[in-house]
Amino acid sequence: QVQLVESGGGLVQPGGSLRLSCVASGIFFKIYDMGWYRQAPGKQRELVAGITRVGNTNVADSVKGRFTISRDNARNTAYLQMNSLKPEDTAVYYCNVGGPSSGKWGQGTQVTVSS
Repeated sequence: QVQLVESGGGLVQPGGSLRLSCVASGIFFKIYDMGWYRQAPGKQRELVAGITRVGNTNVADSVKGRFTISRDNARNTAYLQMNSLKPEDTAVYYCNVGGPSSGKWGQGTQVTVSS
């Protein structure tokens, strides 16, 4: 049974930073691509950043230069470092393994950027 557990969300002021973590269990973590997605109220879920099993990364244009995705295969964990946060980054952030069609998602963690 695949389980993904996100943590690290919260309330932060504009310009602040957060680091999200996603701990995976029930899978051979290091062979899977991982991704972070977000969904704001009234909007579709969108890809924020992805990392392949060999460590190649991509990030959405909207967060380029501010967000960094990484992984620690020894800890079965993926990270999303978010700097220079903006109010428009407010959303529920979800971890995904194997791509959106896999159906394997965490429960989400709320990120709210507000003064």
